[in-house]
Amino acid sequence: MKTIYLAVISAFTLVSVGSAVAQKTSRSTVPKLDYEASGSPLKAAPADPQILAALKSVSTEQIKANIIHLVEFNNRSTISSTETDLKLGTGVLAAADWIKSQFDSYSKDCGGCLEVQFDEFVEQPQAGFNNSRPRIIKPTPLRNVFAILRGSDPTAAKRMYLITGHYDTRETDVMNTHDFAPGANDDSSGTAVSMEAARVLSKYKFPATIVFVAVAGEEQGLNGSHHLALRAQKEGWQLEGVLNNDIVGGDTTPGDTLQNKQRIRVFSQGILPTSPIEQIRQALSIGGENETPSRQLARQVLAVDRAYLSAGRAPFHAVMELRLDRFLRGGDHKSFSDEGFPSVRFTEWRENYDHQHQHVRTENGKEYGDLLKFDDFNYIAQVARLNIATLASLANSPGVPQQVRVTTSNLDNDTILKWEAPTSFAGDVHYQIVWRETAVNDWQYVADAKDFPGPGPNSVRLPVSKDNVFFGVQACSAKQACSQAVAPIPSRER
Repeated sequence: MKTIYLAVISAFTLVSVGSAVAQKTSRSTVPKLDYEASGSPLKAAPADPQILAALKSVSTEQIKANIIHLVEFNNRSTISSTETDLKLGTGVLAAADWIKSQFDSYSKDCGGCLEVQFDEFVEQPQAGFNNSRPRIIKPTPLRNVFAILRGSDPTAAKRMYLITGHYDTRETDVMNTHDFAPGANDDSSGTAVSMEAARVLSKYKFPATIVFVAVAGEEQGLNGSHHLALRAQKEGWQLEGVLNNDIVGGDTTPGDTLQNKQRIRVFSQGILPTSPIEQIRQALSIGGENETPSRQLARQVLAVDRAYLSAGRAPFHAVMELRLDRFLRGGDHKSFSDEGFPSVRFTEWRENYDHQHQHVRTENGKEYGDLLKFDDFNYIAQVARLNIATLASLANSPGVPQQVRVTTSNLDNDTILKWEAPTSFAGDVHYQIVWRETAVNDWQYVADAKDFPGPGPNSVRLPVSKDNVFFGVQACSAKQACSQAVAPIPSRER
């Protein structure tokens, strides 16, 4: 019996080894797929020493101090601007004055490098939305506060990147202007990120322009951001990216084991419902629902995260969400998306709705209200670093390529891409082609355009079937600062 048992074991071993060898041989003889063979797997871009230095100067204590001060304004309801009986030094207008004073101090520290302004207007009474009561019932003064760091290059300075958070708050009753509405997370956290970005980045120079903003009116209906987006459209701002930070406090609730302090959600607009119907039909016909400028901006946030935060000792991961926003909620990035500007929203991984839009109170041992004690200032600092790295990377880039298209004249397995140069950059530009499988959300492969010369300047011919992947074209500077990718549109040109 022992001899038979050993014989069986030996035979099984030989079969197993033979099977493993066969599988290994089989795998090694399978040819690469065309989209694997033509490029290289996408890796984190090399970190810019200037950006690394900027990230080191982010101050958790400064962020905390700013949030504490914002909370001290008691109730920053937008409609408190019409009240005459508020305690001195409280309310939304007092908060706006203080935010402006902080921007002014940052400008003073950098020799007047920031143009600090109020964007003031009067919001007229409005109808309620979704059958709710109106949130603006009489003419109401609003103040957005912003600081502009003009680009150092006269040509590139026309291109702009904007960061914002909203500094207004609300109670359970959105019309309550007097009771304590601290808004420590929603959205003192996002306002503090915008302020810290201004403090840090004002110490450096970038070819393109960066705009640091704190908007009012978000809780009343995105009023402040709507007004600023319309102004940007009317004045012809060349806004190539908007970063909105709203509820980025990393809510810390005792007993909550599902919050994740290493993740931040990045929301963005897919197909814009107001786009011309022909554009919508074309996007749907090629599966381009997720190839919009806002989605490409979100992918660039992920790329910046890989380069600067994901690989650190305390890794921080941006997670792209294929939604404009959360269910039943909205944010200021929508105002900019509606006007055609690429925009994203950063929001903590897991929100606690007992700590948002709530009257401050304790019921049955549970605390309600958006209190300072629930903010995680180290988490907010990480969010600030991600925003700062993204703004700096984009402001150093050449900006997005123009008129990117894919030739669809012939039935073949090659892909011809063509594009025009960015409109606002004076330095040397080279181009990268990125692509991914159609069932994958983020870029997987990259190739230098010069390695696959096409039929003319600013073109490539890749031996990759355009049916199986999504392509994007990026413009990169000599220092390898790259724009977000631009997806090609079909073209019958030859």
